[in-house]
Amino acid sequence: MTEKRVTVDRDGPLLLIGLNRPEKRNAADVAMLEQLALAYGELERDDEARVGVVYAHGDHFTGGLDLADVAPRIGPEGLAMVPEGGIHPWGMDGSRVSKPVVLAVQGTCLTLGVELALASDITIAASDTVFAQLEVARAILPFGGATTRFAATAGWGDAMRWMLTGDRFDAAEAHRMGLVQEVVEPGQQLERARELAGRIAAQAPLAVQATLANARLAVREGASAAEARLPHELVRLAQSEDARIGMQAFLTRTEPTFVGR
Repeated sequence: MTEKRVTVDRDGPLLLIGLNRPEKRNAADVAMLEQLALAYGELERDDEARVGVVYAHGDHFTGGLDLADVAPRIGPEGLAMVPEGGIHPWGMDGSRVSKPVVLAVQGTCLTLGVELALASDITIAASDTVFAQLEVARAILPFGGATTRFAATAGWGDAMRWMLTGDRFDAAEAHRMGLVQEVVEPGQQLERARELAGRIAAQAPLAVQATLANARLAVREGASAAEARLPHELVRLAQSEDARIGMQAFLTRTEPTFVGR
């Protein structure tokens, strides 16, 4: 029986997804990659889960790929890692989870960990986190999104500085480049990630997902494509039950409880 490489727990509207191979610094073998994809699929399908929080058990977020396990599985079409019912956590097959994902990282955060930050929506880093995109030192190239997203986030020069050397950088540099949004004291990263995820989960779910989708459309296809969708999305949301709840809360000066309809 395959060991549980990824834990999945519901905490109200949050789905907590934990990398669970601490004895190997959470290095990702194929089993972990597949289980992580299945966890993202669960986040997508669970109507009660509004936000995903991805974190890691142990002292390190991830030491990167377990190449001894993964390399032999790389075929002519690359690496097959998304079982039926899963969603690619890095979105490299065109699929993306439609709900926000908040990431909490600490310790070592290498290669696919950096790319998971680039693929997530908000990342919180402990101040002791050490990052590196070091594929070039392993005679391969980043294949989880760094080549397409790092420069868009950090700018060309900074992305090339770190991707082409494989050098390590700290949480302050990651924050300066926009790779992470907040740096906190070690041990506080998951608590802060859950706090922010809870703030997101308290908002109207349809509006949150529409905002996320439109922003992604702008990145993928340009501002004009996103702008063209805005009137339709606005009308759709204005007709929702949540819009009526929000208006009533505004008029009565109370906190709304949104239902996602």
